[in-house]
Amino acid sequence: MTRVPRVRRRQRLGASYRFAVMLLWPIMRFVVTWDIRGGERLTDEPDGVIAAPNHISWFDPLVVAYAMWSADRPPRFLAKEAVFRVPVIGRIIANARQIPVYRETKDAASAVRDALSALQQGECVVVYPEGTITRDPALWPMTAKTGAVRLALMSGRPLIPVAQWGAQEVMRPYRKEFRILPRKEMRVRVGAPVDLSSLADRPLDARTLADGGDLLMDAITALLAEIRGEQPPADRMVFRRDGESAGAPDDPKREEPQ
Repeated sequence: MTRVPRVRRRQRLGASYRFAVMLLWPIMRFVVTWDIRGGERLTDEPDGVIAAPNHISWFDPLVVAYAMWSADRPPRFLAKEAVFRVPVIGRIIANARQIPVYRETKDAASAVRDALSALQQGECVVVYPEGTITRDPALWPMTAKTGAVRLALMSGRPLIPVAQWGAQEVMRPYRKEFRILPRKEMRVRVGAPVDLSSLADRPLDARTLADGGDLLMDAITALLAEIRGEQPPADRMVFRRDGESAGAPDDPKREEPQ
């Protein structure tokens, strides 16, 4: 894939993107406090990157976006297509060139195509590897879907783990609330790129993607454990859309690629 210098904040990002920044930056700057470490790992990469954060709250995309912007990495999120249909907000997101994900439809491959194109143009593509807010009762990361690792192996771009903690104090998982007082601290840690070199010569199948997902989620979980000062569980929760949850899978082929 052709290398293009990374996109920076000072470049032309479009009126909708600038409007969103103008609206949200002051709010996020002063409504919460910040402890961001490792952002230089994003800044130092010369071209496109994939940022893969854990997901604990409807509020945390703003936390992740703030951290990416602070590192001079304007983010492009892969987001559920339903978000793009929300009145007003959906139009702003679409015009800011975020990337819709159409799950289990004939258009599902378009998200991968658009994300690969964005990476080729030097952008920072943000992918939530779990695919949804964690269902783990203690908010530890679950097993990964295949999107983030697939993009990394197809593009050859760095896959950068990101852990964040604090958004759940503003909005608890799956709660429509906004608790800003007293001010909450958002803690973000950006890790070193995940080493996927052991997978480079393997076929891009379910086993390879599952192994890559384990490497990614191990890195994210280690960063989150550092933030929380706690020991993560020995087994990672597996979330299935049929409503079942379990510990770590015996066979990754039980998980359909996303």
